[in-house]
This record gives sequence, structure tokens and C-alpha cells, in this order.
Amino acid sequence: MTSQRKKSFFDMQFITATISTTMVLLLLGLVMFSVLCAHNLSTYVKENIIFSIVISDDMKENDILALQRQLDAKPFVRTSAYISKKQALKEYTEAMGTDPQEFLGHNPFTASLQIKLNSDYANTDSLAIIEKQIKGNTNIQDVIYQRDLIDAVNDNIARISLLLLALAAVLTLISFALINNTIRLTIYSKRFLIHTMKLVGATWGFIRRPFLYRNFWIGCCSALLADGVLWGAACWLLSQQPELVSVLSVEVMILVSIGVFIFGILITWLCAFFSINKFLRMKATTLYYI
Repeated sequence: MTSQRKKSFFDMQFITATISTTMVLLLLGLVMFSVLCAHNLSTYVKENIIFSIVISDDMKENDILALQRQLDAKPFVRTSAYISKKQALKEYTEAMGTDPQEFLGHNPFTASLQIKLNSDYANTDSLAIIEKQIKGNTNIQDVIYQRDLIDAVNDNIARISLLLLALAAVLTLISFALINNTIRLTIYSKRFLIHTMKLVGATWGFIRRPFLYRNFWIGCCSALLADGVLWGAACWLLSQQPELVSVLSVEVMILVSIGVFIFGILITWLCAFFSINKFLRMKATTLYYI
């Protein structure tokens, strides 16, 4: 009897509904993944924009290193690197294949500090304040950064985030409609059984219980399958592009997995609840015309 019950529980309808729900949850998970990764990508891009401080030749190396330590203590600095005149000349010579010192007779480069900012400060207003603060030192010749690039990054990321949020909202509605139709079809085939149970005096709660229980497990199985595929795809992507670890973080995958799991269970349970109530309210004559 137990084997018959398991067989009837995990039947073809259960498998079909699980596969259909899994596909929808996969799409929803990909959109959630894109929305969350957009924030990490924004942070990654902003924190890798170079902020160059050009230093006067009159400043001694010990003083430059002291200035670097002072800047490292500032909240807007994520990392800093000291580029000496010799190092700048060496890097230029290796990149271009010619040594300008040979025909100029002197090293034309100046020492500099290359700073990468914390993402919260990578905007035009904050950079203007930081630039003014740094230029207060008379040994600083110039502060160089790509203003247009920073503005473009902030504007484009804001647009992309809004687009992804709108897409997520639309896909959530579509997901609800698709899963709802799948579940309604499975319950539709049992509409006469539901009516028979009503005739023998079964309460609505008693009739609903096995359907809600069944669809709860459909949601669980679908969510676990979708999460498994998403984790597998993420691991494969990281194996191909390890540098994406700062964008495709474990925290993002955990949030996506939890979101997919909760949504999968909640939507299947709610769709089953409303579909069963619809058939419970119907009269016998109506069942033959739907």
C-alpha cells in the first residue's frame, strides 16, 4: 500500500509540474542573479578606476611614502601604490620599446601615487572634494582621473539597474501566470473527485490538504533543481573566468538560492490554494462546461 501511495504521489503529473516549475524558476533566478551581480559589477568597476596623484620632483621619497601612509588612512582610499620616476620610465620603455631618456638626456617622468577608491566615493561630487583636499599639499603637481568615465559608469549602471528591476517585476508576473496555469491544469483533472468529496460531506480544509501538500513538494523539488542548475552554472563560469569571483560572489548565490526556494514554495502553494477554492465553489453543472 505504501508503494502504491508513493507511485500515485510521484506520478507523471508531479514530474511534469516539477519540470515546468523548475524552468520558470530558472528564468527568475537568472534575473535575480543579474540584478544582484549588477551591484557587485558596479562596485568592481568603480574600485578599479585609477586616481593618479602627480608629485613634484622636489619632494623626497621618504616624504612621498609618508604621504602615502596618510592617504591610506583616509576612508576614501581602498589601495594605493607608489610609482617612482625610475619605475615609470621602466614601465614606459617595456611598453613602447624605446627609452626616452636616451634622446632626451633625462628622465621625463615624475613620481606618482596610484590610488583606487572605495566605491562609495567614486562619484563626481566626492571626487571634487577629494581632489581639492589633496591639492592642498604644495608638492602635488596635479590630480588625474577620468571624469567622463566615472560619470558614464554611474549613469549606465543606474540605467541597467532600473532595466533589470523592471524585467524582474515583469518576469515575476509571467512566472506566476505560468506556474498558476500548470497547477490549475493538474487540479482541473481532479475536479470531479473534488466534487465527489464534497458530496460525501468532506470539509474544504480536508479536501484542500492533499493538494496543498502535493504542490508544496512540487515547489520544493522545483526550487532545489533550479538552485542546483544555477550553482552548477556559476561554478563552471568561475572555473572559466576566476577573476569574476568578486562579481559572482558566494553571498550573491546564497541570496539567489534562498529567493528561488522561497518563491518556488510560496507561489506553488498559493496557486494551488486559489485553484482548489475555485473548484470548491463551483456547482456540479458548471464542472462539465469548463
